[in-house]
Amino acid sequence: MVGTFYSAPEPGAEPFVAVGDEVRAGQQIAILEVMKLMTPVAADRAGRVVEVLVPDGTPVEFGTGLIAVDTSAQALTTPG
Repeated sequence: MVGTFYSAPEPGAEPFVAVGDEVRAGQQIAILEVMKLMTPVAADRAGRVVEVLVPDGTPVEFGTGLIAVDTSAQALTTPG
C-alpha cells in the first residue's frame, strides 16, 4: 500500500469533486494520506468528472486510477 485515498478534506465534508463537475489542470481533487502525511492530489488535465474510481478511505497503490475525467471538448461545454 502506498497511501489511503480521501475524497473530502475531512470526514463528513463535501468531496473535492463529484461526478459531473468540471475540473481544471492543477485543481485539488482528493487527498492521499501517506505515512500520516496528508498530500493533496491535483488533476493533471482539465475535463469533466465521469467517475470516482476509488471509495473514500480505500488503500491505494502506485498507478491506481482515482478519478476518471472526460477531456473531450463536448464534455467541457455540455452541462453535467
